Amino acid sequence: MKKIRQYDGLYGDLEYRHRPGYVFLEMIETRSKRFDWVVLPHIHAHLLQVFFVVSGHVTFQATDSVRHMKSPCILIVPPATLHGLVYSEDVTGRILTMSDDVLESLLPEAESISGILQSLQIINVSKHAAKDFKAILDLLIQTEHELFSNLAGKDLMLKAHLINLYVLIYRLFELQELVKKSDDDPKALKYFRAFQKNVSKSEFPKSIPRFAEELHISTVHLNRVCRSVTGKAASLIIQEYLVKQAQNYLNHTSYSISEIAYLLKFEYPNYFARFFRKHTGISPKEYRRKYR
Repeated sequence: MKKIRQYDGLYGDLEYRHRPGYVFLEMIETRSKRFDWVVLPHIHAHLLQVFFVVSGHVTFQATDSVRHMKSPCILIVPPATLHGLVYSEDVTGRILTMSDDVLESLLPEAESISGILQSLQIINVSKHAAKDFKAILDLLIQTEHELFSNLAGKDLMLKAHLINLYVLIYRLFELQELVKKSDDDPKALKYFRAFQKNVSKSEFPKSIPRFAEELHISTVHLNRVCRSVTGKAASLIIQEYLVKQAQNYLNHTSYSISEIAYLLKFEYPNYFARFFRKHTGISPKEYRRKYR
């Protein structure tokens, strides 16, 4: 039985020994070309790797499957995951590598985001996500510049870049899931994103029929769009948005509960308090004390 190669560092580096806080960025083509575009199946026990494939294609081998990936795409390989790769010679992109303790320190409370990054994922970048992927690539360049610099506050800036990067990756993953859910109605995602945009810039109270009118569709159609993409009614999406706004005010401002209720257009502060408790399980005052 052929032994699986394990590396503490990057592929091919047998001398490196694992150390906490490890972060590295390199071009895909830099290392893969040295190995004739073939990376044999191996394991990094303590390293998370994220492959950002800009052009070309990659054949990815996992423990029990082989996947053919077309660019643009993102491949997330968590620690201790067997993986092999065969690249086309025109492949371009970047590989971000970091030790598992770095991810844990970056996102200690964001379980939904860190969960995506701790499981094997292939994110295909659709035409809907071209701008999002471009933002990620731009941030990678900034991260690389910071990583290899000796500027003041380097560690703090690098941490900020990495947090932003992982949030953008998570949003791209969520968008991919939304696209999958809306495959039966090609216009659903377009309407839903327009609805989200309108919600974010609207003054409340504002009725569902008014939102539907702005999209030139019926109220029934708007609810069908929201349910097909998220499984939720339009009214619930609006309520969740208002809860998020309230949480932002409670976390990041010194406004009183009454002032926040006024800013969110609730007629009375006690109406706002009941609304907030209904959706979060605690009062605005308790939330501020717990999370601020």
